Amino acid sequence: MAGGLSPLGKRFALGDKKMRLLILGTGNMAARHAEQFSAIDGVTVVAGIDIDPGRLEPFLVKHGIGKGFSSLDPALEWNEFDAIANVTPDAIHHPTTMAALAAGKHVFCEKPLATDALKALEMTEAAERAGLIGMVNLTYRNVAQLQAARTLVLSGAIGSVKHVEASYLQGWLSPRNWLDPAIEGPWLWRLSKKHGSNGVLGDLGIHIVDFASYGSGLEIVDVFARLKTFEKTPGGKLGAFDLDANDSFSMSVSFENGALGVIHSSRWATGHSNDLRLRIYGEKGGVEVQHGHWGSILRVCMGDDIKTTTWREMPVEPVETNYQRFVTAVRTGEQLEPSFRHATNLQKVLDLALVTDAERREHAVS
Repeated sequence: MAGGLSPLGKRFALGDKKMRLLILGTGNMAARHAEQFSAIDGVTVVAGIDIDPGRLEPFLVKHGIGKGFSSLDPALEWNEFDAIANVTPDAIHHPTTMAALAAGKHVFCEKPLATDALKALEMTEAAERAGLIGMVNLTYRNVAQLQAARTLVLSGAIGSVKHVEASYLQGWLSPRNWLDPAIEGPWLWRLSKKHGSNGVLGDLGIHIVDFASYGSGLEIVDVFARLKTFEKTPGGKLGAFDLDANDSFSMSVSFENGALGVIHSSRWATGHSNDLRLRIYGEKGGVEVQHGHWGSILRVCMGDDIKTTTWREMPVEPVETNYQRFVTAVRTGEQLEPSFRHATNLQKVLDLALVTDAERREHAVS
């Protein structure tokens, strides 16, 4: 078995053995997992799971996967794999991950780790007790410009950080004709609480909060947020969907060093496709990361350029992906980031955003 504690209580290292991966859930994002993991030497995707045979069978054929299951239980009984890529809907992450960990399997989970911090903490502690690798696919960690910005900040190149600004903007709600009863699609669940959505806060918030915290190298210690759900249809319904999940949020935060931050996101950002921006200002300079479907750039203003407010683009080297780091972690037994515990800390911030919006007051992150 790949997981479990050794007699010394350390994580089991797969070593040079081939890694056998099972993909749980075969929706849109699962194709990315299959492609990325299959491209890594020594990794074989051995099985897929989906309750919908209409999704499962084409997925298995497309990616050359030999085994398929309609649920997790028979796959765990089969047991011919070392790790799971959990690409199920958000609300399913907790029960399926807990079952996988109990069976001694390493888990690479899509974000968010869970729908609330208590469930995320339970998953974290279960993985740590078992000596298993638990990582979360915060995909924007794969942006080399973000990694380079963090390195600059941690090196002291811009001095003590004073202010952080971060945004994640999408505009896909703007062009919809919400009175058209023919509107449907796999994206509608993202707008409905009863379908497991925490809205833009749960879907995009975890990415941009991580972008801000990771890029600045600082933990968030205080939160005050406002959330907004805009009316789209009379009565806020569309077929079986209640369109009640939040569409936009703005968040004021304090960081551990006393710096202030502003973090916001919306699906009503008309003219934007999928655009992230991070600006970090220090006493000796500033850095800016921009990322979108068009690519990524890192801009800096330091040294003599501060006097003329000149910003220059900085070239960066490619970085390892989350997929590659997960494989390395399983092979070496060393927990790498982004870990379950880090994702749990992010979830605390998101949970508090809901509380502060309801109470209209700031809360400290415990």
